Amino acid sequence: QVQLEESGGGLVQAGGSLTLSCVAPGIIFSFNAMAWYRQAPGNQRELIATITTSGITNYAQSVKGRFTISRDNAKNTVYLQMHNLKPEDTGVYYCYNYGNYWGKGTLVTVSS
Repeated sequence: QVQLEESGGGLVQAGGSLTLSCVAPGIIFSFNAMAWYRQAPGNQRELIATITTSGITNYAQSVKGRFTISRDNAKNTVYLQMHNLKPEDTGVYYCYNYGNYWGKGTLVTVSS
């Protein structure tokens, strides 16, 4: 069974920073784009950042300029650097591999 493993969530004050990590099995990491989704309480899961195998990135407007997605192909890891966090960034963050694999999520809580 393929598993993606997220880490790095936690509680942070508004204006602070966090970095999320997601490790995927190499066989799926190398050949597929990766993404981060976010699900805020009471909301649907939304796509916030993607990165292709060659490193091309794309962001939701709500996080553009504050979040950075990156990948380390040698470590089979994708990162999400989050800066200037806002209370509305609160939610469960999920890692997704475009071979249709999900992580279990990591909770980010931003206090005002």
